[in-house]
Amino acid sequence: MSQAEPTNASPDSVAAAKLPLFTLTALVVGSMVGAGVFSLPRRFAQETGVAGALISWAVAGTGMLMLAFVFQTLAVRRPDLDAGVYAYAKAGFGEYLGFFSAFGYWASACVGNVTYWVLIMSTVGAVVPALGDGDTILAAVLSSVGLWAFFSFIRRGVKEAAAINRVVTVAKLVPIIVFILLALFCLDPGVFADNFAGADYAGSLFDQVRGTMLATVFVFLGVEGASVYSRHAKRREDVGRATILGFLSVFAVFASVTVVSYGILPMSEIAELRQPSMAGVLEAAVGTWGKVLISIGLVVSVLGAYLAWTLMAAEVLFVAAKDKDMPRFLGRATAQDVPVPALVMTTLLSQIVLIVTLFSDDAFNFALDLTSALSLIPFLLAAAFGVKVALSPADTAGGSRRRELVVSVLATLYTAFLIYAAGLKYVLISFILYAPATVLFVMARREQGRRLFSRREAVILVVSVAGAVAGIAALATGGIEL
Repeated sequence: MSQAEPTNASPDSVAAAKLPLFTLTALVVGSMVGAGVFSLPRRFAQETGVAGALISWAVAGTGMLMLAFVFQTLAVRRPDLDAGVYAYAKAGFGEYLGFFSAFGYWASACVGNVTYWVLIMSTVGAVVPALGDGDTILAAVLSSVGLWAFFSFIRRGVKEAAAINRVVTVAKLVPIIVFILLALFCLDPGVFADNFAGADYAGSLFDQVRGTMLATVFVFLGVEGASVYSRHAKRREDVGRATILGFLSVFAVFASVTVVSYGILPMSEIAELRQPSMAGVLEAAVGTWGKVLISIGLVVSVLGAYLAWTLMAAEVLFVAAKDKDMPRFLGRATAQDVPVPALVMTTLLSQIVLIVTLFSDDAFNFALDLTSALSLIPFLLAAAFGVKVALSPADTAGGSRRRELVVSVLATLYTAFLIYAAGLKYVLISFILYAPATVLFVMARREQGRRLFSRREAVILVVSVAGAVAGIAALATGGIEL
């Protein structure tokens, strides 16, 4: 059988690549350390000062740690569930919400991939003005070439791509750590103190913290990476370990990048830096070579994160199709275990969103916030499933059961707060994507000769369509601007 020839073989008949703990952890770190970390100084300076940043990271770190613990617990308690976020939503709340979770997580990954190309083009745009802030026609054309070049590479084999991601993960952490050390050495205590309370434009402390939440969600996306890719793990217990190790490895890095930046420039100046703002901060601290260093590190980091996210996005569609929640054509894979139709769909959606960003006032921030918003419903459903599992009969001791319940409740409250923090704008835009996706659900049901919607599913459908209609109306009347 040729490499390009698809097959309908079951997962058991396909020689799946088996990944060890280090590679799974690298997938988590590689997914989390991407475009977001390089944009943190500006994103935070636009919203808050040092005090608000510390509170934001405390809230986000605690909430995401609880979510990471939920994924760790579910990997142990429900080893029968593969593909993580999607599988948990389906097991806990039915096929239609499971479908929405799969689609939302997949769409989030696709939109997130667009931020990577926008940021690369914005970085090069500092030298090539025709690329602008990554939102020009030339930037879109070059980004499209990159999209399909990576499609061709990943199509060669999952194991090969995952191995390269492991190397890239190590390489891209170096300039980020160098940034933190240099910024600490050059930190001006006076500037840091002036930035502590925040600028006049920042608003109340609560509003400052709320304004940073989508940015923190974006940089923490990928904490569930090992869970999503669990069918490839050599040992099931490595899934949970990789999740926690990956989270702890990057949390201090993200918080440090944000906080040390406040000691280099006034926050009003950081808020006006072009993206990647980390490069502008280091340039102010040590000169042009610092900007060049960060720019090179960004390209390596972003391409590595793009590779990991494309792998995980295609995996979600593939497993959903194998579970008969997506049309069966998405469940086909090559002899090298590459789900090519799912990979095509992933690249196509990224291409569409890339074109949409041309009509946005701020392409990078729009794609970043939409990525975060799309991930919130899948995360909320996974956390809520953690509550159900903690309340179900199990062989675990009472103390362990209580701990699982507390952790999963906290994770659920945190993700619910994130939906509130996102605001109505991104909730409605998410519905615009969610509602039409039901076509795929209908295709899968018809292939199986099943009733299209139960009563409960029909109610969910009506809510999603109503949300989509409201979102389209808001866009048409100017109530929502891209």
